[in-house]
Amino acid sequence: MDDTHPLFAREGWPFLLIALLMAALMQWGLGPLWAFPFWLAVFFVLQFFRDPPRSVVGLGDGLRSVVSPADGRVVAIEECEDNYLNRRALKVSVFMNVFNVHSNRSPIDGEVRQVWRSPGKFVNAALDKASSENERCAMHLKGTDGQDVTCVQVAGLIARRILNYTEPGMKLARGQRYGFIRFGSRVDVYLPLDADVRVSLGDKVYAASTLLAEFSRVPHA
Repeated sequence: MDDTHPLFAREGWPFLLIALLMAALMQWGLGPLWAFPFWLAVFFVLQFFRDPPRSVVGLGDGLRSVVSPADGRVVAIEECEDNYLNRRALKVSVFMNVFNVHSNRSPIDGEVRQVWRSPGKFVNAALDKASSENERCAMHLKGTDGQDVTCVQVAGLIARRILNYTEPGMKLARGQRYGFIRFGSRVDVYLPLDADVRVSLGDKVYAASTLLAEFSRVPHA
């Protein structure tokens, strides 16, 4: 999986080309006043699919750091059931609005053990029930030193497409880009109960560049 991306995400090129074509046709055929909304659409596509490079936080502390998998705002920190791995876990949820960068990045160094894709609804991703009712794609990561992390991409009110480029057996580095969600969504991260969460409700976080949590111990399993 190629993790090299320019400032504009490859997922956005079809939308950008269509928006540019429509804006140019309206400009040429009907004039700038009619074309103005289409140029606004071009601007929206450019800002939505921006994909800036990121510095990965915590690389100097061994394998303890868990980085944010997404840009956005922390909307949930709670102990709950991780139904994918049948365990109790700490869930940290990051909500992405349409103005956030929507590239998703691996929270830890590890191997993809399993990927689950679940159909569902498209309610507001900021709501708690989105984690269980919305369309989603979950990924089990086995940390290099044995930690289990479940990372779940959740569709939102406008989001209609979850892109996850991983498959079982794939190795991911902390902060490596692995997917994209189009037009507003959230990512839930399920951590071991003894993980030390480093963010608070309402915090603004950035994929790869914000320390989400730290493992309190390394199981070496």
